Amino acid sequence: MKSLFSILAAVLLLSTHLWGQEVVNSPSNDSINATLLFEYQQRLDELERQRKADSLRREELEEAFKQRQGTDGPDRDELQKELNAITQEDERRQLQKKSHIESLRSSAVGYPVRGVMEDTLFYIYSKIGASMPKERALNISAKIHRLYDDDFLNVDSIIVQKSENSYDIVYRDLIVMSVSENDALWEGIEMQTLAQNIRDSIGGSIEMARRENSLVKTLVRVGLVLLVLGLAWLVFWLIGKGYAKLLAYVDRNKGKWLRNLSYKDYTFLTAEQEMLVVLFLLKIMRWFVYAILLYITLPIVFSIFPFSRQWADALFRLIWSPFRGVLMSVWAYLPNLFSILVIYVVMKYVIRFVKYVFHEIGAGKLEIGGFHADWAMPTYHIVRFLLYAFMFVLIFPYLPGSDSNIFKGVSVFIGVLFSLGSSSAIANMVAGLVITYMRPFKIGDRIKIGEVTGEVIEKTMLVTRVRTIKNEVITIPNSSILTGNTTNYSVEANGQGLIVYSTVTIGYDVPWRKVHQALFEAASRTDMILSEPQPFVLQTGLDDFYVSYQINAYTRESGKQALIYSVLHQNIQDVFNEQGIEIMSPHYRASRDGNATTVPADYLPKDYEAPAFHVKVKRESGGTGDVR
Repeated sequence: MKSLFSILAAVLLLSTHLWGQEVVNSPSNDSINATLLFEYQQRLDELERQRKADSLRREELEEAFKQRQGTDGPDRDELQKELNAITQEDERRQLQKKSHIESLRSSAVGYPVRGVMEDTLFYIYSKIGASMPKERALNISAKIHRLYDDDFLNVDSIIVQKSENSYDIVYRDLIVMSVSENDALWEGIEMQTLAQNIRDSIGGSIEMARRENSLVKTLVRVGLVLLVLGLAWLVFWLIGKGYAKLLAYVDRNKGKWLRNLSYKDYTFLTAEQEMLVVLFLLKIMRWFVYAILLYITLPIVFSIFPFSRQWADALFRLIWSPFRGVLMSVWAYLPNLFSILVIYVVMKYVIRFVKYVFHEIGAGKLEIGGFHADWAMPTYHIVRFLLYAFMFVLIFPYLPGSDSNIFKGVSVFIGVLFSLGSSSAIANMVAGLVITYMRPFKIGDRIKIGEVTGEVIEKTMLVTRVRTIKNEVITIPNSSILTGNTTNYSVEANGQGLIVYSTVTIGYDVPWRKVHQALFEAASRTDMILSEPQPFVLQTGLDDFYVSYQINAYTRESGKQALIYSVLHQNIQDVFNEQGIEIMSPHYRASRDGNATTVPADYLPKDYEAPAFHVKVKRESGGTGDVR
């Protein structure tokens, strides 16, 4: 319970501070209010100077009028007209004062005159002489405290006296305050009536303070405070006991209530974690109840003593004002919120319509000249982004705080960070956009980018992913693709067909027609090579030791080039070996005398023998002979 009383003491000090702040920072001290009253006072001073000048002129005219009494003539009529004009001008000024006061009544706030119990008795709006409204209010409050400190004060001795231009509230030789014509105009009643009401308020405040501060009252209030604190202590103690029993009850039944929260093989929360969450929520609930009880107890305690009743009001406003401000802000924001909802709903259905149109184009149901079907979805994404950006522009003025300098500064800061930190990303996005409309490849195409060859499996605004024949997924930035060369093997595969080709080098001793026929035969044995268009052979070079023959054949299986090349090479070896053609590639040297052929043994006759060395000798007699 020591902690409880510590909390009470801390809140008590905080409330004292808040009450002091309320007095210092009350609306009456607001600079805007002071400016309004100051401007009004300047206007009154000007009207007062005019009134005094007219008053002096009226006295002169009345004196001159008396001197001409009993006579008739134009002079007397002129004097009467001038007197009437001054009277009308005085009435006009009074109406002008009242009109100006009525215009200020809804915005200007007077300076409060506080009684002994710090209760507000009345407000001061106008000055008298050199005393401004704030100074008058403070001086009158100080004089009321002086009257209360006078042990021999008789409230009935406070009287109202008429002076030249005002009514004074007087006690003996002390003028408590003077009620002027402007004060009466602010209150909308006669000066004498206002003075009498103020006199009664001051007397009543002093008498009430004397009753409230009597010894018996003080002892009763102390007893009430102790009673309230005792009851609060009892309630807090009961809550603590109930909380302990609740924890014990939850612990006994946690096995029945708590189970692992899981989906398939993944567990979101175990029973132990759920127990921790429950204990945390119970602790939060306990402190919330403590806060509510404390908030109820403190205003009750503060309301017992008169001098602390203002603290109760300040504490209530401390909690209620933020909630009230939030509720009022939400209520005031509702029209903007409905505008945002309307804009969002309209734009949502516009985007749905645009998506439907582009989906029809992508499916081939709607054709637009010059617009390819594979452009449909990328173009839809661009249009959707632009529509969302347009929607944000429309919604932005309705966002709370959108016109504040802080909101603008944060927006600029985020924009600078985005522009500085995403230059490469933006470059890749622009490249991705350009690649989309260049149409160098599409998903599923077999392509070659730089040293990478594979099948396109994904295209995004930032990167393109390619799967190689070794099942390696390689990510290539779009900016690299845009600045390099791209080879697409799939573009013509479904049309005339992709040409696969391979080169072999054969010696000059083999007739070229025989080589052509062997290459055609190898191509015809290769699966996935088309018979139409027919394969063809190009002799690409006549080198020093051999001739280069290039077989060209058509296929529609662009994604299986590695397999096609492998089988084609196998068939070339088989056919050439069957026909006894030696592949001298790229440089192969052999001495035929005494050396076996390069054709594998499986393709040679069973009685094949390597030739012996053949030497031709020239005899001196002129004859020749062979030596083996």
